[in-house]
Amino acid sequence: MVDRVEQVSRVRDLFVDGQRVERIGPDQRAVVVLEETPFYAESGGQVGDTGALSAGALQFQVEDTIKLAGVFHAHVGRVRSGTLELGDAVNAAVDAERRRAIVLHHSATHLMHAALKAVLGEHVEQRGSLVAPDHLRFDFTHPRAVTEAELTEVERLVNQEIRVNPDSDVAVMDFDDALKTGATALFGEKYGDRVRVVKFGAFSTELCGGTHVDRVGDIGQFKVVEE
Repeated sequence: MVDRVEQVSRVRDLFVDGQRVERIGPDQRAVVVLEETPFYAESGGQVGDTGALSAGALQFQVEDTIKLAGVFHAHVGRVRSGTLELGDAVNAAVDAERRRAIVLHHSATHLMHAALKAVLGEHVEQRGSLVAPDHLRFDFTHPRAVTEAELTEVERLVNQEIRVNPDSDVAVMDFDDALKTGATALFGEKYGDRVRVVKFGAFSTELCGGTHVDRVGDIGQFKVVEE
């Protein structure tokens, strides 16, 4: 489920300082929109991908990927060499090592959410998150601080599921049908008529458009360092 990290595409739009342009050159900061892209745009707590767009002498460093108007994936960065014009074909390559690290933390977030519900109660709801290459942060509802014993049990449940090592199961279905499966829908998240359901064994089922591991065991080990 890491998804593709490289593909050839064409430049659909170029923006400099919010203005549409037809060409960018060396050292220019710009926003590039491609017809198709392997880059994941920041969404649902998962940070945007970084990487590069290249073609011949062109090297465009992608420093972040965001969504424009909630739809278009925009590659934010700087031209390191060469030039880039509308309609040019480029090789879009995600920083694969960074993506893999993000994937591990995103899947661990789903397991942590399920473990918190199991330990603290079904009232627990996600109220925000950050899924980065080096850590995850999970915000949730609970009327008091979590005890050390409870945190230890959350860790144990997540690591137990990692050792069980179930495959990830992904399906796209109607929103109402997804809820009937018991999938967790996140507070404040806007869902369309068709949604993506990510399931890890019998332990976790959530609506999610992010990138995830193929098998839960890929995560390795889970540790809470601060609450």
